[in-house]
Amino acid sequence: MTPNHSAPADPVLLRRATAEDAAPLTGVFLASRARSMPYLPKVHSDEDTLAWMTHVVLPETEVWVAEAVSGEVLGFASVDGTELEHLYLRPDVRRRGIGSLLLAKAREISPVELTLHVFQRNTEARAFYEWHRFAAVDFNDGSRNEEKEPDVMYRWVAQG
Repeated sequence: MTPNHSAPADPVLLRRATAEDAAPLTGVFLASRARSMPYLPKVHSDEDTLAWMTHVVLPETEVWVAEAVSGEVLGFASVDGTELEHLYLRPDVRRRGIGSLLLAKAREISPVELTLHVFQRNTEARAFYEWHRFAAVDFNDGSRNEEKEPDVMYRWVAQG
């Protein structure tokens, strides 16, 4: 399957996240993981995930929200320095170019380089990042994540 990297059919707005986005972003995070990675163990309750989004992700990283003109949250990206911590989309809006828009925003935030981690079994995400010129630089047995799922570290470096 080749990723769709065309512009979204409907207008999508990107904006900085606010504290009020915690619940919708948590919903996107949980729905995306459930659909794309059903093999992952559930290591936190939904309530704990909301608390993490509220008290860790939003205040400690730069988070951008993709939303429809109606204000409906479609996805988000979270960047901490040169690390793309999270990029998640609602499952029903995948393959519309929204992930590419969020990744472009992450590259604006960190224009020299970005790193990220993806579970090895998440082949669609891996194909997406490889399409966007990320290179796999480290494979891990799962000991660095709480799901204990083997992952891959990817790195993108701007062309000089």
